[in-house]
Amino acid sequence: MRKTTAVARRWRQEARDLGMSTAEYAVGMIAATAFAALLFKIVTSPEVKGLLSGVVKRALQLAG
Repeated sequence: MRKTTAVARRWRQEARDLGMSTAEYAVGMIAATAFAALLFKIVTSPEVKGLLSGVVKRALQLAG
């Protein structure tokens, strides 16, 4: 019986460390959202749009 109790206690202690807490989850979500917004801003900038359209135009010219 004592062995079962020790195993259960160890399992409970390990289970507490799994995953993120609510505060860690919130900070992670804010960081991911900020990164996504920055990436969106970069990709939709006129310079990047011009570069991407140039790549697509060139690829279409080479293809046929």
